[in-house]
Amino acid sequence: MSDEDDLGQDDLVTEEMLWDRIPEVEGADRASTYYELSARIYARGQYDEALALAETARDIYSGLGSSASSEGLAQAYSAIGYNLNQLKRMEEAASAMSKAVDILRASKSPIALELACTLGEWWYSSKNYQKVIETMEECAQEHLLDGSDLGAGNDLYLVGCAHRELKDFNSAISSFTHARSLFKKCHEVINVARCDSKMASCHFELGHGETALHAARKALDVFETARDHHRETFALLELGKAQVLLNRFEEGLATFEMVLQTATDEDPRDFELIVDVETRMANVMRSLGRIEAADEIMRRLASISEILDEQEEGA
Repeated sequence: MSDEDDLGQDDLVTEEMLWDRIPEVEGADRASTYYELSARIYARGQYDEALALAETARDIYSGLGSSASSEGLAQAYSAIGYNLNQLKRMEEAASAMSKAVDILRASKSPIALELACTLGEWWYSSKNYQKVIETMEECAQEHLLDGSDLGAGNDLYLVGCAHRELKDFNSAISSFTHARSLFKKCHEVINVARCDSKMASCHFELGHGETALHAARKALDVFETARDHHRETFALLELGKAQVLLNRFEEGLATFEMVLQTATDEDPRDFELIVDVETRMANVMRSLGRIEAADEIMRRLASISEILDEQEEGA
């Protein structure tokens, strides 16, 4: 038998021993055993079973009242969260992780901040943007107190994204500006450009054409230099939008054509992006009096939009 086989056998025996231990122990030891089993089964990708075991651990800890280990209860809630996350039950996952964070913060645990950052990302995935703002602003303050400018920059970037989703563009710009200054301090070149690109989109929405153009160009300079083609595509999109906002229609049309060329070279293709860009191109063409060309674009896009709409309804 190979070393790998020996390791697999050891893991199997350890798990069997955990199952055998359950009838022999009570209270916190029993809860801890269920938690350990949950962790092992999670590692195998059996998330439904791991979730049930983590919930059992939580129920036992909760039943112990004041004598329960706060860290053990928090671990159980976080395990529930991670399993729900894998099962794509994002709102429930975030709710469970929120309980874990509250418990760990109350006990001043050093891992509370790490889990809180994970929680903020999960709130974002579940589109609960106000919760993102509340969670990540607190994380940013903690990171700043700990002297982690990079951590605070990441937190504030996500806060900015949440404000942007809520269409509170001024607040988004404020968050991105603060994040940008922290990233610049850490010489995080790509992250600085990410902030510039997002600020360009916000300034566009506010009708600030020149400011949007300037921010988009700064972002584009970085992404082109870094050969970061994916982010370069979206910075180009923001540049084109700003050009059109400033009535520089021919320049905007040429920029959108560059976006389209990059987007159609990718595999798989992002059809939502392609439809967005071509729709913008059609609108520019109408402004330039090219009505027939614009109508032909919209005729083609109707077929794709119909398919995309059907996918959303079936999701």
